[in-house]
Amino acid sequence: PPLLPPQFRISRRKEETMKLIIAATLAASAAAFAPAKVAQTSTALNAFENELGAQVPLGFYDPLGLVADGNQANFDRLRYVEIKHGRVAMLAIAGYLTTLAGVRLPGNISYDGTQFSDIPAGFGALSKIPDAGLFQLFAFIGFLEVFVMKDSANGAEPGDFPGDFRNGALDFGWDTFDE
Repeated sequence: PPLLPPQFRISRRKEETMKLIIAATLAASAAAFAPAKVAQTSTALNAFENELGAQVPLGFYDPLGLVADGNQANFDRLRYVEIKHGRVAMLAIAGYLTTLAGVRLPGNISYDGTQFSDIPAGFGALSKIPDAGLFQLFAFIGFLEVFVMKDSANGAEPGDFPGDFRNGALDFGWDTFDE
């Protein structure tokens, strides 16, 4: 005699289909715990295994294959850009947090009477800064990018370390310390 009431009974075919689905699910979940094959790294990537940032167990990690050919000049350029953009991002968050805390320059930002205190923090500032002010801001950033923030990869004198943007201008005596 069946144990289930008639409204819960299923056909023999549906029962076999459900058992097959359950067995396939169990087999797939068991495959998740199977040991993975160890990937072989190419000889081009081995060129960067000893670079700063290559750590065990991953080693040198280049998921997009940007330096898969082992080109040292390309690697140095990408390292320079990474350091530069990281520093710009740190300055940006420091500036955002400063303005969010309410710290503003005194006086007017333009001749029409708009004060620095009228400019909100974050992206809202872009719509409140006058057009001439935005032009000055982006022109100054462009000047820094092209003429000031250079390292030996971009024609400046070789620095003491990758990403040394001092260009011989700022020396607080820190590089005279020994370790």
